[in-house]
Amino acid sequence: MAQRVKLNTPAPDFSLADWQGQMVRLSDFRGRNHVVLVFNRGFV
Repeated sequence: MAQRVKLNTPAPDFSLADWQGQMVRLSDFRGRNHVVLVFNRGFV
């Protein structure tokens, strides 16, 4: 089972494929000002 991330700590690095199949890592965006919005249809 995965451990929860503690509040006010950096998120652990991970990688996922984007819509074109290219791998993108969270660390690619460190130091930039980005906002990630996730909309889960189950909560709408």
